[in-house]
Amino acid sequence: MTKLKLGPIADDKPVKLTVDLPATLHRDLVVYGEVLGRSSGQEPVKAERLIAPMLERFMATDRGFAQARRERTRAADNN
Repeated sequence: MTKLKLGPIADDKPVKLTVDLPATLHRDLVVYGEVLGRSSGQEPVKAERLIAPMLERFMATDRGFAQARRERTRAADNN
C-alpha cells in the first residue's frame, strides 16, 4: 500500500476560491486523487478537494510559518 502524506479528506463547509494551476500540477493532483482513493478503498478524490488538505498539511509542517503565527498571536494578545 502506498504511504501518502494525506489521509481521508474531511467533509467541511468550503469557502469558494478561484485559482489558476499549471496543467502539469493539475494532472499530478488528478493522479494523487486516484492513488489516495485507491489506497483508502474509495472512489478517486477530485483534484479540487485535495488542495485545501495539502495546503493545511504544508502549513502545519512549516516551522517558519508556525513561529510567525505564534509571534503574531502573542503580539495580538499584548494589544
